[in-house]
Amino acid sequence: MYKTFFKRIFDFNAAFFGLLALSPLILMVTVGLFFANQGKPFFFQLRPGKNGVIFKIIKFKTMNDKKDSDGNLLTDAERLTKIGIFVRKTSLDEIPQLLNVLKGDMSLIGPRPLLPEYLPLYDATQNRRHEVRPGITGWAQVNGRNAISWNVKFRYDVWYVDHISLLLDAKILFLTIKKVVIREGINTENTATTERFNGN
Repeated sequence: MYKTFFKRIFDFNAAFFGLLALSPLILMVTVGLFFANQGKPFFFQLRPGKNGVIFKIIKFKTMNDKKDSDGNLLTDAERLTKIGIFVRKTSLDEIPQLLNVLKGDMSLIGPRPLLPEYLPLYDATQNRRHEVRPGITGWAQVNGRNAISWNVKFRYDVWYVDHISLLLDAKILFLTIKKVVIREGINTENTATTERFNGN
């Protein structure tokens, strides 16, 4: 009952009131990133959601679009702005995804939505991570985040799909807040993006 009904109700209400409560902070970060990123405070990217349906995720844009003399984008680390470093270290870049939760594209808790080009690379078991809505945070994120391999992350994701409960979601939410406070496992200026998944 929780997985099929109450989880969505909880997500919607939490996202709605979360956006209201955080609106002053969202406004300040938006203004700061607007000036740091030449008028582009938000980052949009296509991601696969439940059942692999593609949606557009929204995050705060922590990197600018500066290019070298040949017109190629600089490295991620070089494009990460000072305010972007702060926003990423404090996980504030994830806040706009509450809009995705409100729309029903995402859940607060679930497997993180990855890139669409990874879809053909999953085996049958790994692909089960798409049986539920993707989340802003998840079981893999509180069990290693960027410090564990892709295969381990996927095992955590599928385990979560098979064990969804209110108690588990509450535990993940608590552990997420703890990790944000102590800034554990968060990418910084030296590791701006996660290593790509290239298949098994």
